[in-house]
Amino acid sequence: MTAPLEITDDLLVSELWARDVRFVLGSKPDRPPMLSPAALIIALAESREARLQLSLIPLFLCHPEFAAHVMDAVKKLDPANQLMLKFFYSAAVWLERKHLSEHKLPDLFSQELEISPVPDPEENLRVLALQQKKMVNSRINWLDTYRHAADIWLKDLELQKLHGQAKT
Repeated sequence: MTAPLEITDDLLVSELWARDVRFVLGSKPDRPPMLSPAALIIALAESREARLQLSLIPLFLCHPEFAAHVMDAVKKLDPANQLMLKFFYSAAVWLERKHLSEHKLPDLFSQELEISPVPDPEENLRVLALQQKKMVNSRINWLDTYRHAADIWLKDLELQKLHGQAKT
């Protein structure tokens, strides 16, 4: 019987890089991913490192297929981490629609987060940020936080295109 895998920050960075999510400084491991999509989502949501939690946004942008695992992951988190995952997932939804004009990420949480989406993804991001500030009782500028995650993701997307590595 093998011992359970210890989830460390280094492992999470390695798991992100193994999936071509270069949001946090690291390098591509010489092995395939070790965590299932749901386990990775849960581990990132539970991380004490804000940069690893925030990496959920580019993870969903790079891997919209991971949306299929979000509801299962939410059920396994404590209420505070559930809320953070719902907001970061929702931010990824609106960032995808803003920057890629795609709808690969389904809107799973607008109703629950008391948001009435409009056709303008930027407006949805603004409302989402205000709602996150209110619901988590925080002074953080969530809109700039979402934009920061998107900026790093977009820069990496451009680098991948320049090097002929872009996934379609």
